[in-house]
Amino acid sequence: METRGRFRIGSSISQRPKGVRTRTSFGHWELDTVVSSRGKSRACAATFTERKTRLYVAVNMPDRTAHSMEIALGVVASQYQQGISQTATTDRGKEFACYKNMEAFHDVKVYFADPYSSWQRGSNENANGLLREFFPKGHDFADVTDEQLADAFRVSYLALQSVDSNKNKLDYL
Repeated sequence: METRGRFRIGSSISQRPKGVRTRTSFGHWELDTVVSSRGKSRACAATFTERKTRLYVAVNMPDRTAHSMEIALGVVASQYQQGISQTATTDRGKEFACYKNMEAFHDVKVYFADPYSSWQRGSNENANGLLREFFPKGHDFADVTDEQLADAFRVSYLALQSVDSNKNKLDYL
């Protein structure tokens, strides 16, 4: 059975540039994993949420290893121009132990949220909740095809855009 595992090195979210909070520029990402139920396969989905646009991308992974996360990040990074991603904010799960490689190969600065502070990556956590509408806890991600995952995150992205649009409308009232 896999234990969670954490590490204590890397840059804290408190060191992240304050401008990331304003959501005024593209390229600031929140990363996480959505896992299968315990006892089933170790398959999971790596999730990436861009803070400004709320763009949500999910990639199937065979397990929660740093190596699998590096591959998933490479898949997502290959869809955009080199250097367009500026920062990534993650939790301290062991799948992000590859952060130095992420910084070196993808030219993105990685920051780690504080323990038990999922709200510091709120866009990603919210989107993951929407993804769970399609794949509830206990669902084995080994049985999820790339097409099913793409359909689910496409609908989740539209829901996030709707929430963001309604929030902006309420700001004017």
